[in-house]
Amino acid sequence: MLLGMATWFSASAVVPQLTARFELSASSSAWLTIGVQLGFVFGAIATAFTSAADRFGPRHLMCAGAVLAAVANLGLLAVDSGGQAIAVRLLTGACLAGVYPPAMKAISTWFPVSRATAIAVMIGALTLGSASPHLVATVGGLDWRLVVIGTSVLSALGGLTALLLATDGPYPFPGSRFRVGEALRAFSARPVLLTSLGYFGHMWELYAMWSWFAVFFGSVLFHGDDTQTGSWVSLVTFLVIGVGAVGCWVGGRMAERIGSARTAIISMLISGSCALVIGWFSAGPVWLVVILGLIWGFWVIPDSAQFSALVTKVADQRYVGSMLTLQMALGYTVTVPAVWLTPIIRESDGWGWTFVLLALGPAAGVLAIRSLVRRNLDA
Repeated sequence: MLLGMATWFSASAVVPQLTARFELSASSSAWLTIGVQLGFVFGAIATAFTSAADRFGPRHLMCAGAVLAAVANLGLLAVDSGGQAIAVRLLTGACLAGVYPPAMKAISTWFPVSRATAIAVMIGALTLGSASPHLVATVGGLDWRLVVIGTSVLSALGGLTALLLATDGPYPFPGSRFRVGEALRAFSARPVLLTSLGYFGHMWELYAMWSWFAVFFGSVLFHGDDTQTGSWVSLVTFLVIGVGAVGCWVGGRMAERIGSARTAIISMLISGSCALVIGWFSAGPVWLVVILGLIWGFWVIPDSAQFSALVTKVADQRYVGSMLTLQMALGYTVTVPAVWLTPIIRESDGWGWTFVLLALGPAAGVLAIRSLVRRNLDA
């Protein structure tokens, strides 16, 4: 997971350079990330409706998805227009649908107990993998071609690792063929639905924050000129996103003691509060923005693992793979308007109101998960 997801933000890490290369507007540049989200949705739906998530070994799916994502990502080196670049990102996202959901199922086959912590560690790997393009950008002197090549190599290595070094767990889920009617009934069961609504609120905030923090911090560091970038921007962004890996582990340990739902509520309350505050310090001081960013990055992701853990326990066990895949597909659909609106609102109203918009997601998520707790449906 750590290596395989490296291509997700390979374009986001070098947005200023790609924007200049393809002469993209602020809203158009958002599609370099939105393309991955939509591609992931299409790929996830295809995976669910072909029963691949519940019929084939998750490690084989992870290998195929990661290697194909690496190849697709290299397509950025060959295109010469913004439209072609967005198409490449769509294809990359579709391939990554074979990495993320199967990984959740794969790790669950090893942990019938302590699953919340196990999935949290896996999400932590996803977090570091998502942050890795920013680290590559720092080491590679910010040349976008090096970022693309480096992240593609990492992704391919991740796929081969899943296939050749990992093994299946001793507690597999029962296999089944995807049937639309039964799957929809399983998805509409109240515990699954409430968990999914909480997840949607979380996703509204998460990927917009991950996608645009580098641009935001660039504007802080360079006094409002977010067309500039530098190694410090990439390094701080890597730390802000990457610290979420530690947050995932902490969240997993908390879930073992107080439950996944309550842990998710705490995570969303803290991350939402950071979103309400940090944008108003776009003029500095820089040290305060860094501290708030690290707190935000720490708490913006731990709830993700808990939503997945809840689904693996409360969903119809025949459709765990498909339920995870459908939940993620719908969740990534929610990210599209958030990622697209962020630069638009920033241009008209500034970063303060932009991040307030993101805080609406965790607020809605808290309401949904509180309902889950009140009905004693926590896991």
